[in-house]
Amino acid sequence: MRKFDLKPRILDLYIMKKFIMTFFIALLLIIGIVIIFDISEKIDDFVSNEAPLSEIILDYYINFIPYFMNMFSPLFVFITVIFFTSKMAANSEIVAILSCGISFHRMMVPYIVSAALIALFSLTLNLFVIPNANAQRGEFEAKYIRGHGNVITGRNVHYQISPGEFVFVESFSTWNNTAYRFTLEKIEDNKLVSKISAETAVWDSTFSGWRLKKYFIRDYTDNLEDHIRSGSELDTVINLSVSDFYMRKHTVETLSYKRLNELIETQKMRGDANVKLAQIEKHMRFSMPFSAFILTIMGVALSSKKRRGGIGWNIAIGIALAFTYILFQRFSEMFVHTGAMPPGLAMWFPNIVYTFIAGFLYRIAPK
Repeated sequence: MRKFDLKPRILDLYIMKKFIMTFFIALLLIIGIVIIFDISEKIDDFVSNEAPLSEIILDYYINFIPYFMNMFSPLFVFITVIFFTSKMAANSEIVAILSCGISFHRMMVPYIVSAALIALFSLTLNLFVIPNANAQRGEFEAKYIRGHGNVITGRNVHYQISPGEFVFVESFSTWNNTAYRFTLEKIEDNKLVSKISAETAVWDSTFSGWRLKKYFIRDYTDNLEDHIRSGSELDTVINLSVSDFYMRKHTVETLSYKRLNELIETQKMRGDANVKLAQIEKHMRFSMPFSAFILTIMGVALSSKKRRGGIGWNIAIGIALAFTYILFQRFSEMFVHTGAMPPGLAMWFPNIVYTFIAGFLYRIAPK
């Protein structure tokens, strides 16, 4: 009977060292390549907008690295495991390990511990590092890379800003922070009690409110007599900020986990369709790190046996499976937007499916 001893061994340290070192070296190499391509693509923007070198390095590329490290993490966990495990199999090291009375299950322990460390690293980046890094990188891009123009970010926007209060906006421009064809309706006991309409509503940061221009106010009464007032300009403070119109995918990626949850609750109350973006981001921050365990098990199961095609064949299989996993994740986002799945299930669905695949591969792996 083979041993299943959880005491630390030299073998555990050997596998963990190979796993973690190979993972980070491969990840840093690909990040270096991505940075070189990014520099070649954006060098004209840096020069034409006179971006200081210190800001390019500290505000852009230092904050660029965590995001892309995390994005490539699942792919390189898989490739790393397949690469060094295939080498061990080719050198008959795995045969020797199993021949010494160590079970295949026990041999998996250092792999799982290493996967846990990488998953913890990825989770830390997702929750504490990447949101702030994305915010700083976004500020740099807005200043030196993205052009400033009369950008319309929202059309036919409908918000419930508080119980019984609804805002309708035909369009919103980020260039001058102006909402066009603005309407605010107040409803009590399923009856419309007042309605404010304005040609434009301009955000004024001096009092954190909206300046309505060419407005009409209509108050409805039970005796069917309407009271109408109008004017050229009116300042109003409502539960709607200019930042609410900027909530897009790149915006939710800059929010802390606490702020993200607050945004989801606010958008749910308002009936904002963009709540799906925030929910996708929330669940993605946890589902992606968890993939390290699944891909590690799959990688060991696929590469622990010496194959005729050698390491190259195992790596080719690994890359193909890793890319299908990443594509599956992207498709799962589409399931949310089409309403086919709720965000929580959709973001975890690739992990659920690949957990069964990993279990099957592990079961048929040579032991």
